[in-house]
Amino acid sequence: MDAGRMRNKGSRFPLSDRTFRRKNSSENLDRFIPNRSAMDFDFAHFMLTGGRVEKQNSSSPCSPSKEAYRRQLAEIFNMNRTRILAFKNKPPASEATVSESISSVPHSKHAKHRRCIPQASEKTLDAPDLMDDFYLNLLDWGSSNILAIALSNSVYLWDASDGSTNELVTVDEEIGPVTSIRWAPDGRHLAVGLNNSHVQLWDSLASCKQLRTLTEGHRSRVGSLDWNNHNLTTGGMDSLIINNDVRVRSHIITTYRAHTQEICGLRWSATGQQLASGGNDNLVYIWNISNSTSGNSSSNHHRWLHCLDHHTAAVKALSWCPFQSNLLASGGGVGDDCIKFWNAHTGACLNSVDTGSQVCCLAWSKHEREILSSHGFNDNQLILWKYPSMVKIAELYGHTSRVLYMAQSPDGYTVASAAADETLRFWNVLGLLNWLKPEPKSNPELFANLARIR
Repeated sequence: MDAGRMRNKGSRFPLSDRTFRRKNSSENLDRFIPNRSAMDFDFAHFMLTGGRVEKQNSSSPCSPSKEAYRRQLAEIFNMNRTRILAFKNKPPASEATVSESISSVPHSKHAKHRRCIPQASEKTLDAPDLMDDFYLNLLDWGSSNILAIALSNSVYLWDASDGSTNELVTVDEEIGPVTSIRWAPDGRHLAVGLNNSHVQLWDSLASCKQLRTLTEGHRSRVGSLDWNNHNLTTGGMDSLIINNDVRVRSHIITTYRAHTQEICGLRWSATGQQLASGGNDNLVYIWNISNSTSGNSSSNHHRWLHCLDHHTAAVKALSWCPFQSNLLASGGGVGDDCIKFWNAHTGACLNSVDTGSQVCCLAWSKHEREILSSHGFNDNQLILWKYPSMVKIAELYGHTSRVLYMAQSPDGYTVASAAADETLRFWNVLGLLNWLKPEPKSNPELFANLARIR
């Protein structure tokens, strides 16, 4: 009789009836039959005979190794077991238990996070009078989270922490326009290259004051700049590369001569031991600082470590890999359109990718194995590539003219791009947007002598 029918016949529950029968009659007791499918017969046999075997063996000596083996076997058989007979199967795990076990697995193991890259720029600013010149470098983002941009004869500073804009300097017509800018590692001092071959050094944070002017070395405009600690490297239309120690009065310490046309790209490696230079002669040179000597002799061809001649157009885009110190990426202009990867130790070309358009700038991601490129004719887009497969992750459109200048934020998540359409755009392409102001990377007293040198 089922429980439903029993409830209809009386107020007693089934348990009460069964208890009454057990007290008055031994013939009606339920039989408990073990469930064979739920039993562990090996374990049951061991438990039932183990004591007798141990008693039989106690009269005869047992070696230590056999005794250790017996104990280990007993431990294995008794692991997580408490009973010999089993009368029912274990209940199935509840949905809550299953959900809890799944949630305890790291997210990366059972579902890979899908990255969403915004296709539109986060912010767009006007950049009137931005020069449309492939060979210049007019945008840089310093370690103090301040972006510098040169517009014709003026240099403006945009503070990413609060969005404020200040004019740093406007040079006279006879020495302008500004042809290059580059922040020092401390994020405080800014180098400004000019059309008249001079380079100005500015303290842009404390006093917005010009500290000195480097007037010697070049004979024409300075279109490329890069810092190596306190040394400022300059590249000019005169095809010269000059290392300047800005702390001393006689600032020229090394002159590199190898390029035959204008220097349009300069980048020191993260170690500060190798310099990559790109020129309008379609060549990339790698220079080793250990091979450099003081002075500016008339023949320095022996000083370059490698001459990389695979490009067929001017090379402006240069970028050292942050996770592999000897890996250099370079990009060629119109007619070449390729991104090439080089082993800086051997000079070997590791890979070449035809992008289909002029390569203006390159920037490695600091957080992923990716590289971002900006392009000119014909689509004027930015492309994010996965390295080393060089599969396109994203293409970003918005500029209507070639994207000549690009700079990465100090935290490595945001990229600013400036184009001949006179706009400055910010892209959240390498991660979450972060405008927090980081600490300077180097000693602020490194350039203390500059104020005393004229």
